Amino acid sequence: VFPSLAQAQASVANEVYRELGQPSVFLFCPTEYCSSLCSPSPTKSCYLLTLGQELLPGIGVIWTGPKVVSQELSATLLEEVEGVLRRRPVIWDNLYANDYDCRRVFLGPYTGRAPGLMPRLRGLLLNPNCELQANFIPIHTLGSWFQSELRSCAHTDHAGTWMESAAALGDSQGMQEGSYSPQEALELALLDWVAEINRQALEPGR
Repeated sequence: VFPSLAQAQASVANEVYRELGQPSVFLFCPTEYCSSLCSPSPTKSCYLLTLGQELLPGIGVIWTGPKVVSQELSATLLEEVEGVLRRRPVIWDNLYANDYDCRRVFLGPYTGRAPGLMPRLRGLLLNPNCELQANFIPIHTLGSWFQSELRSCAHTDHAGTWMESAAALGDSQGMQEGSYSPQEALELALLDWVAEINRQALEPGR
């Protein structure tokens, strides 16, 4: 029925999206979801180009970056992906994922993401460690990165949503004015984690 896999996937996704009443959040994970899976490259992939043309504009497309587990994300790459998909990607960030090797646990700060990425993103999902408690630092430092990005957007973007979000975060504990520092974010996360551990230790039955 369909001349290509991309057209088949787009057709089914569009039909489901319409049937559900075109919800505000509807995510599609493509077969080529990172640069290393694209043939021959993201900008020359017939598969991605077709998806960009055929998928309805309200459908978000998931992207993991240069690789399945990407050490770095750059604004340049995201701009290329946005051009092909005709929409800003939703990053599915596997930086901390350890489901492929559960002997490893990743406890470092959120890092390798260039400043100023937020305007290039439709959203960001963090795929965590399988071990629940090991995710305190990853999620805490992701929050610090997010606050830094909001403040940066508040200085460069006059849209009301950005300004209101940044103002709301202004009174919260976290990173101070300026660019994101993984080391500072790690120190803040460790302080809060120790406080949380001590709080739990005082609970009855602990």
